[in-house]
Amino acid sequence: MASTSGKWDARNLGPVPHDTSYYAKCMLGGVLACGVTHAGITPLDVAKCNMQVNPGKYPALGGALKTLVAEEGATGIWKGFGPTFVGYSLQGMFKYGLYEVFKDAYMNLAGEELSNKYKPAIWLAGSASAEVFADIALCPFEMTKVKIQTSPTGTFPTAFGAAIKEMSRTKVETRYPFGSLGPLWSRQIPYTMAKFFFFEKIVQLFYTHVFTQPKETYGKGTQLGVTFASGYLAGVVCAIVSHPADSLVSQLGKVENKGKSIGAIAKEVGVVSLATKGLGTRVIMIGTLTGFQWWIYDSFKSVMGMGTTGGK
Repeated sequence: MASTSGKWDARNLGPVPHDTSYYAKCMLGGVLACGVTHAGITPLDVAKCNMQVNPGKYPALGGALKTLVAEEGATGIWKGFGPTFVGYSLQGMFKYGLYEVFKDAYMNLAGEELSNKYKPAIWLAGSASAEVFADIALCPFEMTKVKIQTSPTGTFPTAFGAAIKEMSRTKVETRYPFGSLGPLWSRQIPYTMAKFFFFEKIVQLFYTHVFTQPKETYGKGTQLGVTFASGYLAGVVCAIVSHPADSLVSQLGKVENKGKSIGAIAKEVGVVSLATKGLGTRVIMIGTLTGFQWWIYDSFKSVMGMGTTGGK
């Protein structure tokens, strides 16, 4: 569709114009999608982080959860809920909202012909650009969350406010607030590129080979079913791609690794261990998480009259 000036404009291709209000709603949808889902699976995250930093004590998911509850009570598996909710709400706001902004900007920069020809490149560039900013917002809270979840009982505050204060007080040792930004980028940028690329691609395949009529002719239930299935499959790929860096972020929060460089920690733990410890749990966690994130995001967009994401 052309703009009022007659020039092709990516911001006018959807059911509604992509104006400031549209992007703001996408940001709000991202808050709901990421904050709620990440906070909701805090027990899995606590188990996964401890499996990564202490595989001898926490060799498997079921055993890890059982040990944590036995040693710390039912609240032990909810450690880090506060920074998880706040951090991932902020991350989701920028991840989803800025993805829409960058995607439109890059499409307009490329023009109609090149945008259609190189859609995957647009998806990758847009998602990578958005994640750079999303991780800056997330980093202080992610560092706090990991420290809460992996510190031995009684050695670090578990309350949100007290934990933030302690991280600030010991910032020379903990490298707070942006000491984990490098590993976070190395985990989250490939993760997000995979998440958005494979989601968009799988949605495209569904509407090309399975639901072959125009997308708008299908009901919201069908469209949101496609969204969830595509999100889940994309999430499995994301988990595998980003797991080594995720393990490294967990290792940085370990008491024994204070003052060590990232390279030294990676060499000590080993590439195979970084790539495999806790991977099964993370595949389940991220597959489900990503499926629900996209479902919540697209449900919100649908309610707002903005349509679902992706298509042919």
